[in-house]
Amino acid sequence: MSLFGTKRLWRGVHVPEHKEQTAHLPIRRLPFPPLLIVPLSQHAGKPAKAIVREGQEVVRGEPIAEADGFMSVPMHAPATGRVERIAPAPSARGELTTAIYIRAYPGASQEVLYGSDQDITQMTPDQVIAAVQATGVVGLGGAAFPTHVKLKPPQGRTVDTVVVNGCECEPYLTTDHRIMVEYPKQVLHGTRVVMRALGVERAVIGVEDNKPDAIAALLQANADRPDIKIEPVVARYPQGAEKMLVKVLLGREIPSGGLPADVGLAVFNVATLAQIGDLLPTRQGLIERVVTVTGPAVSKPGNYLIPLGTPLRWVLEQAGCTDQAASIILGGPMMGPSVGSFDIPLTKGVTGVLVLPKKDPPTVYPCIHCAACVDVCPLHLDPSHLGLLARKDRYQDMEEIYHLNDCFECACCSYVCPANIPLVQYFRVAKQMNRERKAR
Repeated sequence: MSLFGTKRLWRGVHVPEHKEQTAHLPIRRLPFPPLLIVPLSQHAGKPAKAIVREGQEVVRGEPIAEADGFMSVPMHAPATGRVERIAPAPSARGELTTAIYIRAYPGASQEVLYGSDQDITQMTPDQVIAAVQATGVVGLGGAAFPTHVKLKPPQGRTVDTVVVNGCECEPYLTTDHRIMVEYPKQVLHGTRVVMRALGVERAVIGVEDNKPDAIAALLQANADRPDIKIEPVVARYPQGAEKMLVKVLLGREIPSGGLPADVGLAVFNVATLAQIGDLLPTRQGLIERVVTVTGPAVSKPGNYLIPLGTPLRWVLEQAGCTDQAASIILGGPMMGPSVGSFDIPLTKGVTGVLVLPKKDPPTVYPCIHCAACVDVCPLHLDPSHLGLLARKDRYQDMEEIYHLNDCFECACCSYVCPANIPLVQYFRVAKQMNRERKAR
């Protein structure tokens, strides 16, 4: 019998993977920068509150900011050094956000000196949730949603299955791939932790079939756990989207505007669970993450373990950013935002740094009503009509009549459009305009 199942996503697109630069490269540590910038807001929800002062010495792993309520997570020192200042810092979204600047000690070993052992098997579900919050772990697939919040389903919702997302369908990115290959035991341990917190006895790990080494590593590490199933799925973008993955794996459909908990599921990224599996037993905090640094304009691409708060400029210098560099994208080319400054820090939600060479922008033509975008939309929306409404500034109609908010901005429509219409950019603007309208 074939190792690979027949589960597949019938909509979406096949995009060039461009993963060959880094898929075979083991995770390596990036040198520590002289100055780290740790934003207090690296997650969805309220920013953390600083608990250190300027001039204070901190050791690597020490808490430097506490959670401000349940929808918040703490921050920990990514390096041993001195708090130089607490001041605004630029972010990838272009706005300023409060951050803790830490000047790393050049002679420090940068060993993690903070933490203590704890026995998770003796904890109640609420104690596990509190312990996960204390680690500061958020969704490392890009959303940066506080992980502990997912472990507390809304009132009236019951979770019966944990879904683990190991697809990583975005081109160029190989972060999750290498984590599954090199740290399968941590992934599985983290899976068991969230199963315990949620009180469920079943988990499914979905991995695209273009990662046979990752599937083999997980199967070998999971030989004695029949309650955790490794399920290969046919590679197709956007297979890794939450709604798509649960539909393919379990045949369940998350309702419009709903959550996975509405259909009895809790969904986590493999990198998130690997961090939980690694940090929780020793009561440590999230201070670094694996980031794929790649692209045609990078001379030393790789999967790097990078301290949180490392300036983008330092990362590009270490990875050998060439003179051809013209566009920097945080994440993958389909959904990742481009950045306008090299001085922003890398945060918990950054999965990759993609450096692309100079290229003339494509000419945009009028819509020819070919319906290619309609054919590929995984949520069965009408991107063509939504685009026409956006051009007429009819943002409210897009939301209330044509289900704009169901769009998760996978960019399949923009990818196949023969007229080069930047549909997904139109949709992002429309959503922002609707948010501002509601705020007023």
